[in-house]
Amino acid sequence: MLRTHTCGELTANTINQSVTLCGWVQKSRDLGGMTFVDLRDRYGITQVVFNMESNADLCLNARKLGREFVVKIRGKVAERSNKNLKIKTGEIEIIADSLDILTTSQTPPFTIEENTDGGDELRMKYRYLDLRRETVRKNLELRHRLAIETRLYLDRLQFLEVETPVLIKSTPEGARDFVVPSRMNQGEFYALPQSPQTFKQLLMVGGFDRYYQLVKCFRDEDLRADRQPEFTQIDCEMSFVEQDDILQTFEGMVHHLFSAVKGISIPDMPRMTYADAMKYYGNDKPDIRFEMKFVELNELLKGKGFKVMDDAEYIVGICAKGAAEYTRKQLDELTEFVKRPQIGASGLIYARCNADGSVKSSVDKFYNETELALWTKAMDAKPGDLMLILAGEKNKTRKAMSELRLEMGSRLGLRNPSEYRCLWVVDFPLLEWSEETARWHAMHHPFTSPKPEDISILASNPGVVRANAYDMVINGVEVGGGSIRIHNKELQAQMFELLGFSKEDAQAQFGFLMNAFEFGAPPHGGIAFGFDRLCSLFGGTDTIRDFIAFPKNNSGRDVMIDSPSTISAEQLKELGIHVS
Repeated sequence: MLRTHTCGELTANTINQSVTLCGWVQKSRDLGGMTFVDLRDRYGITQVVFNMESNADLCLNARKLGREFVVKIRGKVAERSNKNLKIKTGEIEIIADSLDILTTSQTPPFTIEENTDGGDELRMKYRYLDLRRETVRKNLELRHRLAIETRLYLDRLQFLEVETPVLIKSTPEGARDFVVPSRMNQGEFYALPQSPQTFKQLLMVGGFDRYYQLVKCFRDEDLRADRQPEFTQIDCEMSFVEQDDILQTFEGMVHHLFSAVKGISIPDMPRMTYADAMKYYGNDKPDIRFEMKFVELNELLKGKGFKVMDDAEYIVGICAKGAAEYTRKQLDELTEFVKRPQIGASGLIYARCNADGSVKSSVDKFYNETELALWTKAMDAKPGDLMLILAGEKNKTRKAMSELRLEMGSRLGLRNPSEYRCLWVVDFPLLEWSEETARWHAMHHPFTSPKPEDISILASNPGVVRANAYDMVINGVEVGGGSIRIHNKELQAQMFELLGFSKEDAQAQFGFLMNAFEFGAPPHGGIAFGFDRLCSLFGGTDTIRDFIAFPKNNSGRDVMIDSPSTISAEQLKELGIHVS
């Protein structure tokens, strides 16, 4: 080894030891008689001292060091006079007696420090330099720790990690596939897996009753903060289980991860039906760190001569505790917020509950004091509270109120990123109707089993059938989802028929799975966690890109290696692809 120690391990206990360090020059300071160099590696920073009096040549050489030069330094550990207790090595420094420049460096295009001056695109172009920053390194160390603890937990429960294929068959359900042309089978294409779904089910047929994999998946879809074209899942499947078995197993895993990685204990996870999540929070991944539940107000606000309310399909309110003192400017900001195109409300009604018990609303000319008092009772509003109301088409208004609720939670400081509240959302609809395609689509995927008690109405009333499916939500973020699978060939065939597959299409796409069900398929179910999303949540941010070593930008490009890129005409010819 070129070094005896790292730049993060020397302490007061190593004073007077002779050591050799290797690393990058973070910065240097020339103070005339002495030159100080901060030497950095992935473990930390150590201050090195070059003394003009004791070794002038060495000190002059040290003054030539530029930022990010790679050097090897030998010297003796000494007590530091001006200690820096903010870093692990802040009690010591190295009195250098040897310096070797291993590699020189150009001046980097941005400062490699906590508060860098580099923008996102610049840092992504030079991602290998960005990786030297402590913030990025800690994010990847957190990712590593989560992966290790996930494997340890699942291994203790006799799960077996099995790798599944990356070159698979394209399927029509779900997001768009990335496709890969086959040179040996020209005119035919592989697809990169959106998930290992069918393979893990086949592993259950094969008798591997507890499977997991930290697996790369690929989806050709528009990007946002919590999406990348390639991402990692904690993918799991179990045989001979019911829904409760899976929920208990993976609730235990998340408890373990919070305890082992963050050193905290989180509350037990309540279960909420999809219907209740939509009714009280307006979405299927509610943030339950704060209350502010929806209250439906159709009966109280309709029929009073206010056309907006009288014509509305759905009227809903929330009570923001302690917000009655909001100024007109703040209320106008909220109104503009809900009227944004991405939220889509036409306006906002508000009512203040004053300290003297009176209620003042923005629509007093339509509602008298008695009627306003009924609002406060329905919403359990107390003096000092602010009632906010939206009206319109049901689904659109629910979505808008859900966004307003989250906005108010943020404004009132109720969404503490250091507080974690998890829950299971269960009993999703099995199917959803698309007006665009005029057919049913699977809410999760085609292999999800209906609730056993709903199977009898699958043919006659598919729209009300509930799925034997579940999502784990943490702080309003869906981090995992799964279901009990169909393991019966006849039921799977019925499901394909409901989804608009002909028998020929079902056989062509999924015949291998249907055939496997002929050979003793056990009852089974599973779950997949978005590993990148879990990392970002543990790291206290809402973007997964910070926790991926080499991410793509919002256009799906790797600007560091300039990918995707064109390929040569010769390569296209080999693949049998002809471009005019």
